[in-house]
Amino acid sequence: MGSALIPKLKAKGYKVSILSRSESMKETTRIWDYKKEYLDPLAFDGVDTIVHLAGAGVADKKWTAERKDEIYNSRTKTSLLLYNELEKREHQVKTFIAASAIGLYGSDTGNRIVKEDSVVGNDFLAHVTDAWDTATGKVKSLGIRLAQIRIGVVLSEKGGALKEILKPPVAAPLGKGDQYMSWIHIDDLCEIIIYAIDNTEIEGAYNGVGPKPQTNKDFTKVAAKAFKKPYLPIAVPSKVLKVMLGEMSTIVLGGSRVSSEKIQKAGFQFKFPKLPDALEDLKNR
Repeated sequence: MGSALIPKLKAKGYKVSILSRSESMKETTRIWDYKKEYLDPLAFDGVDTIVHLAGAGVADKKWTAERKDEIYNSRTKTSLLLYNELEKREHQVKTFIAASAIGLYGSDTGNRIVKEDSVVGNDFLAHVTDAWDTATGKVKSLGIRLAQIRIGVVLSEKGGALKEILKPPVAAPLGKGDQYMSWIHIDDLCEIIIYAIDNTEIEGAYNGVGPKPQTNKDFTKVAAKAFKKPYLPIAVPSKVLKVMLGEMSTIVLGGSRVSSEKIQKAGFQFKFPKLPDALEDLKNR
């Protein structure tokens, strides 16, 4: 996400400084380590906007107890570290854009349309996201404008959900196949973040999803056609996925039909509102 966002920010004339756990020769880099509660003393120098995207990938590894702690702490403790340092230091930060996730609403919300004021779910990722939002929400008490972007299924040519769906020799639906995937092209997600930076009226929670969620079955069929992969309409059984993935299977067996109405009413226009167009663009990269 960060690697896609940085060149877009630079193209618009922004100067970018990166918070990282290691040095980078390519960019201005400031070191931080939430486990040691350390943040470079120069981290906020010349900074008026923070874009907080840190967080261990929820689908990168199987959910052991240790991995679940990492997923939780890498989001909440990084947020609290930023808040604590902002509270005690002199700075000129006026805007804080925080990543969040549609997992807040629960792993499976069925066919109903989910909006920003929908209730919080009761599973692991909902718990993580709720705590994450609470942690980033503390910056509002410092007089800093906060926008929380609840990110859906991000489509990119460099990895993520699209790569996993197309990895098997034959593309097939997962589980029942009727669970919704609230997807968004990575360029549109970057542009939502930039829109939130540029427009001071953008404040509070916004769903970072495209306007046309698809069921898993329909998404897989369209993706297979776009990338010329064989499509098998026989779904991978839920029991198989639960054995393979354990608790993490809730990510693919569940789904949410999430609305993008709020960000659109705020004036944002999607470049890739339709799945075939989004996939065609990614295929050509």
